[in-house]
Order: sequence, then C-alpha cells, then structure tokens
Amino acid sequence: MNDSTPPLHPMEREQLRAASILVVTVKSSDEFQDDVTDGIVSLEQSDSVDSAPTLSFTSYDDLMATLTPRVLELIAAIRQEEPSSINETARTVDRDIKNVHEELNRLAQLGIILFEENGQSKRPVVWFDELVINLPFDSEAGDTAAAAP
Repeated sequence: MNDSTPPLHPMEREQLRAASILVVTVKSSDEFQDDVTDGIVSLEQSDSVDSAPTLSFTSYDDLMATLTPRVLELIAAIRQEEPSSINETARTVDRDIKNVHEELNRLAQLGIILFEENGQSKRPVVWFDELVINLPFDSEAGDTAAAAP
C-alpha cells in the first residue's frame, strides 16, 4: 500500500472537521454518479449543499471487508485515546505497527481518518463523532442486495 495519501485542501479539512457525522452507504456506480451530478447542480444553484459527508461502497461485501470489527475498534481507539503517532496507535490497540500503519493508510485514502504531520510523526485523527451506516435494501441497488449478509 502506498504511504502517501492525496493531501486534502485546507478548506476540505475544515469542512470535515466541522462535520460530526460520517455516513457510510452502499450505492451502485450509477447511483453515486447521479448523486454527484445532483450535488453539482445544487452547488451551481446555491452556495452550499447541506448533507453529511458520505462514503459510498459499491457492494455490501466491500463495506464489510473495509469496516471490520477490528477496523472499527481501531477507529474508536483513535477517537477516544487521541494517540500522537502511528506507533502509539499500534501500542494503544496492542497490534503490530506494520499492520496498523497499512490499515491507517487505507482509512486515510478513504477519508475516514486524517493525518496531522508533526515533523517525522504522523498523528491519525478521526474527524467525526458518529459513524452512521445506511444499508438500502431496494431493487434499485443492483447487485448489492444479492450480497447482503
């Protein structure tokens, strides 16, 4: 896994920090594209879009493979303990640093955590207070319903 995550624009960081909820959902690629198009239209018609930051997966399997109990435990530990580095995070959850480092990079690429850099140290930050998982079970969800647990 790549060590570098795309840097967020300072405005994006501030918008995330202002949000207290991350919504996680399952949507087909077409639904996601429609939502993005609708958001662009809304922005063109007004100055803002009032919706919580949302992370969309294309299948239940992808969601479940990403947000495992172990990952949710890691996210909760970062939120509650506020470790000052990746090493401290690994000690906090009593796990191998290499595995924690890889998992944190994946979570950062998804926007679930942010890294604050302080010299050589990277501090993981969970920017939300609540994670809401929205699981649609309608026929419009395409192949996602077939993969439901």
